[in-house]
Amino acid sequence: MILVDSHLNRIPRNDKMQRFGFLLIIFLVLYMGFRPISGRYFGDTSTYASIFNNYFNGADITSDKDFLFHNLMKISSYVINVHFFFFLCALLYVVPLYLVCKKWFKDLWFFGFLFLITAFSFWAAGTNGIRNGIAGSLLLLGISKEKRIIQTLWIILAVSVHKSMLLPTAGFILAQFFNQPKKMIFFWALCIPISLLAGGAFETFFGSLGFDDRLSYLTEGNVNDDDFSSTGFRWDFVLYSATAIYAGWYYIVKKGFHDQVYYWLFNTYIFANAFWILVIRANFSNRFAYLSWFMIGLVIIYPLLKENILNNQYKKVGFVLVLQFAFTFFMNVMLS
Repeated sequence: MILVDSHLNRIPRNDKMQRFGFLLIIFLVLYMGFRPISGRYFGDTSTYASIFNNYFNGADITSDKDFLFHNLMKISSYVINVHFFFFLCALLYVVPLYLVCKKWFKDLWFFGFLFLITAFSFWAAGTNGIRNGIAGSLLLLGISKEKRIIQTLWIILAVSVHKSMLLPTAGFILAQFFNQPKKMIFFWALCIPISLLAGGAFETFFGSLGFDDRLSYLTEGNVNDDDFSSTGFRWDFVLYSATAIYAGWYYIVKKGFHDQVYYWLFNTYIFANAFWILVIRANFSNRFAYLSWFMIGLVIIYPLLKENILNNQYKKVGFVLVLQFAFTFFMNVMLS
């Protein structure tokens, strides 16, 4: 049965799609969670496995950073093996994304979820930057909460899993007091010529702050001897980021879409992405880009699942989804 909603231009909603969505969640968690332990194919997976096995053999917690994640790893080592630990990480990464989409989009949650899991950075965050991926999902879950106390607790949990979430958290806090998307768009655009002219100065400045170990990439190069690097001014990544900027401008300025939650989400994305643009030449700038990219699917799809904005809207939702997946496939498979 297809339910007709005049506000959403006949986007199909049926029981089969709901069931398929749950099957997809189960498949993702199992496929991602029980992947082979390989640093060659899955980035930092082998590093996490090594740390877990050290804890399993009785080692003390090795880091005072991201204490919640390390304590989770330590406690888990008492009761499960490393494969089930990665399964647990996959649950903590994927399930909050479902809860966010269910909260915001109700019966249309499956469409929002598809935009999240087909995003360029989704797979890498679940198999390589595992702490970052979990922290990003928890942050989105926190933003989706209506009560400030509950919202704050979830955001604190996200930062405790990975301190890099302080950056989008700062953007979210700023959005509470400066919720002006037009000016934020101008700010983002201004960061491009500033980065082109004086990007090195920003890398040096932010690298000296030292609030996160990844900032060492700004001034010291590839200090962790990672296998992948993205250097130079990445116009391809800027254009990818700009798709969400354009989408937000189109919905808010061109179509007059007004939604406080979307304003928060959009402004948070701009703030975090603008930081990345300022340090874009750094080694592994993709790691900084993820601090905004984990929201990109929601920035693009959110208004289209809340109001009727376009003619033949559900067909265009499908078209945009295909374009996003095509970009992800090209970058992750064709260029790998």
